Amino acid sequence: MKPAAINDMFRRLQAANPEPKSELEYVNPYTLLVAVVLSAQATDAGVNKATRALFERVTTPQQMVELGEEGLREHIKTIGLFNTKAKNVIKLSEILVREHGGEVPRDREALEKLPGVGRKTANVVLNVAFGEETMAVDTHIFRVANRLGLAPGKTPEQVEAGLLKAVPKPFLRHAHHWLILHGRYVCKARKPDCDRCPIADLCTAAEKWVA
Repeated sequence: MKPAAINDMFRRLQAANPEPKSELEYVNPYTLLVAVVLSAQATDAGVNKATRALFERVTTPQQMVELGEEGLREHIKTIGLFNTKAKNVIKLSEILVREHGGEVPRDREALEKLPGVGRKTANVVLNVAFGEETMAVDTHIFRVANRLGLAPGKTPEQVEAGLLKAVPKPFLRHAHHWLILHGRYVCKARKPDCDRCPIADLCTAAEKWVA
């Protein structure tokens, strides 16, 4: 996709949704971190359903440690891989209390050292909680970036690097949310809704689905 088309694409996405938000529910940077860790291989809706009662009771790492692994499992047992996720959340909470004064660090390296936190999770937290211009490449963004010819790559890291170069500076703050939402609701994996796509005329995909 050419630079002019990329600029036009994000201009249209911005016009349709000026302030895109994460669909995960959270109350502060810590609960956001927990929600993103829980969302691996799970839907945002499923995570939200499980965490609503949890986040009424627990909003700090210390409170999570006090809840304990067994108590956390009871809250999140409807989420896939809940046993492993419960262990990771308790461990990362202990580290935040012990090493970071109970605060979520605004530092990629420190975030990625936490159990259950990879590059994508760190990028989400840095972007959503702290307003940094990061690109959290999930399956939707990976697919859309390749399908559109926006930032082709064989790995999430390649796509992330390509997007950071390709996306115009004014749009970087919200770009990953626009792309996630576009991939989730319009440019879907099995059958994209090309006939209602606001950027169909800019898309370089070899095959399109029009009713």
